[in-house]
Amino acid sequence: MKVMFFFCLILSAGSAAAQEDFLAQQYFNDGDYEKAVVFYEKLVEKNPRRTDYAEGLIATYQQLERYADAEKFLSEKIEESNAYPTLLIELGYNYTLQKMPKKADIYYEKAIAKINENPNFGYGVGFRFQKYVLLNWALKAYTKAMELNPQLDYNYQMARIYGEQGDIEKMYVSYLKLVSEGKTSMSNVLRQIDDFVTADPENENNVLFKQVVLKNAQQSPNLLWNELLSWLFVQQKQYDSAFRQEKALYKRMDAPSMQRLEGLGGLALEDTEIETAKEIFEYIADNSGEEITKLNAQLQLIDIQLWDADEKDLDDIQKQFDELMAIHGYKNQTLQLQVAYANFLTFEKDTPEPAIDILKKSLDLPLNDRADAFVTLALGDILVCDKKFNQALIYFSQIQKRLKNDILGQNARFKVAQTSFYKGDFDWALTQLKVLRSSTSQLIANDAMQLSLLISDNSLEDSTQTALKKYARADLLAYQNKKKEAIAELDVILKDHKGEKIEDEALLKQAELLESVKDYEAAEFNYRKITEFYANGILADDAHFALGELYRNILDEPEKAQAEYEKIIYNYQDSYYFPQARKNFRMLRGDAVN
Repeated sequence: MKVMFFFCLILSAGSAAAQEDFLAQQYFNDGDYEKAVVFYEKLVEKNPRRTDYAEGLIATYQQLERYADAEKFLSEKIEESNAYPTLLIELGYNYTLQKMPKKADIYYEKAIAKINENPNFGYGVGFRFQKYVLLNWALKAYTKAMELNPQLDYNYQMARIYGEQGDIEKMYVSYLKLVSEGKTSMSNVLRQIDDFVTADPENENNVLFKQVVLKNAQQSPNLLWNELLSWLFVQQKQYDSAFRQEKALYKRMDAPSMQRLEGLGGLALEDTEIETAKEIFEYIADNSGEEITKLNAQLQLIDIQLWDADEKDLDDIQKQFDELMAIHGYKNQTLQLQVAYANFLTFEKDTPEPAIDILKKSLDLPLNDRADAFVTLALGDILVCDKKFNQALIYFSQIQKRLKNDILGQNARFKVAQTSFYKGDFDWALTQLKVLRSSTSQLIANDAMQLSLLISDNSLEDSTQTALKKYARADLLAYQNKKKEAIAELDVILKDHKGEKIEDEALLKQAELLESVKDYEAAEFNYRKITEFYANGILADDAHFALGELYRNILDEPEKAQAEYEKIIYNYQDSYYFPQARKNFRMLRGDAVN
């Protein structure tokens, strides 16, 4: 019984101490320092060796401007035989707060002197100086420690300090020395440098970084310098220059891989640097010895051709696909070829039947669940395009059930909703979309929200859903890649249902289609109409973002683009486009963008 009582007593004491600790921190964080100091004094009295309690008490005294109490407490602590030198910094900082720099410097010097006794104190002393933004003192501590013990290396900490001080050249030199000596990773260094580099090649920091890298390259040839230059050129969106560096890297690698070049080609395509992307993928296709890498590059080149293809080009592209199919046949490793060819036959040549045959043959291969889902989803898409809605729904539902918690399963569920929408079964579409609004994929969740609102908003106003049915037809035509017919169908909606809820949806959809057929003036007109007449509608942020992208990427009017992104930042903070709009705005303004 006594043992049990003793055990309970210990638990009770521990619980009380934990509660006092929590209250001390809570009062301090809330700015209620008068209450915080009471608890910290109790905690320090009961736990004299706990440095976190001691530091909490010192910080609270200083917030209350009880500098004399802080000084007394610190002086007593410093007299203890095992006192750590950071206490000297704390006492010095106590004088700094009182605007007594000469007294403060005495104790900062004493802290530095302690490193003579034990160089390992260098990290703790330097770090504490950094905490109080006493950067010159921190550099002094790290430098002294490394001089006394060459085995110690605080160059990483010093590089960060140089950056904070604005000594960018020293920072670059230090980081590049660290990575060249293998003391830190390339990715780690680039994360730090990324804060200082912008998309502007003329930016002073960019020019300085290039100079430092080139100087290193002249002194010691190393693939590292090519990698760093390539990284810089990518930040500056100079993909042709990055390509030259990547080619040099590929030729000099012991075990050459096309992975970096593939990534660069993808970035160039994303930024619509079509000619450079084409050069990159041609180089991969001509030089890669790996079957799949070569095939992927060839498929990328076909995609590039499709951007501006006429009827004659389509015939040439079909010959290319036929040649690739003759080379590779039907294999698990080349599913991307079979799906790409099927999509081409359906959406470009408007011949879905042979496309369906290709994908059904592919499904006869011994596929794992994800590969099977990849092909089945493509088959479902083609059946939708061919207006075989019920067959498509069967395939989509299979994937939805088989991969319920997978992104492919969620995508299949969205396709069920979308197909039901095209079919005119709006109630069943809404049922599926309600589940998807909480999808783990933000893109799917956003698309589900948009379609759900489209259906519900336009069902309330018009019980016959006449306008919604017309919109579904137009949307299907767009899905079938019949853009001119879709634009015409949307014109009918805009004429017959002017002022109705469907109008902003029709304007946005038509603008996107007009942009895809390069009628940029008409697209701009539609977007602008949404922002002016539906500024409080759910599509206003979509229209502002689309205008920003149009001005930035196509019409080369960066000031107008910046204005559109700014409207999203200030007026639509909950928008799906908010993060990208903020990033684009900062980039156009010339900020460093991570």
